[in-house]
Amino acid sequence: MGGEVPDLEAGRWAIDPVHSEITFSVRHLMTTVRGSFPDFEGEIVIGEDPMESTARAEIRMGSIDTRSAERDEHVRSADFLDVRRHPVMSFAGTGVERAKTGRRARTPRYHLLGDLTIKNVTRPVRLLTEFHGVGPDPWGGVRAGFTATASISRRDFGIEFNIPLQGDRVMLGDEIAIALEIQTVFTAADAPRPGAEVPLDR
Repeated sequence: MGGEVPDLEAGRWAIDPVHSEITFSVRHLMTTVRGSFPDFEGEIVIGEDPMESTARAEIRMGSIDTRSAERDEHVRSADFLDVRRHPVMSFAGTGVERAKTGRRARTPRYHLLGDLTIKNVTRPVRLLTEFHGVGPDPWGGVRAGFTATASISRRDFGIEFNIPLQGDRVMLGDEIAIALEIQTVFTAADAPRPGAEVPLDR
């Protein structure tokens, strides 16, 4: 980032939702169910000191898609996300740390630290992030690509619905694995001071 990756200019990089993905997975019985949130917006702000870079995002929870309309409606209900009362999930990045990189790794790795808010409950999260480079796009812009992963406990956010099975088993796992594929577009070179508010609609 920044001085460590010279092509990644300090400033604002808007997330392109058309070419980005926010996906998740959770254990269901003996297998894994996957889904996505296709409606979101946000930006990454690269600081002059790259370790003070931040990111912000808002995700419309009603857009959840698990490839089953009936299941999606249940997840939107008060049993899970309670979308009627809590339509938006948000992330506010607070800083960056270098992550260990193996000798065979081809891309730099960082931990993006931040606060995730779901159903008015805020918890710290740590996203393991890989930077995939910078390059021009066909429309005269400059783009950068990132991949990020994290795991959270749904109980930490008050999502406790489950169905008991025989023995001490339950239908749903507690751990939610999150995976992000993010493509950003450079929009402005005026990176704010660390800690400054970054409006999403700028």
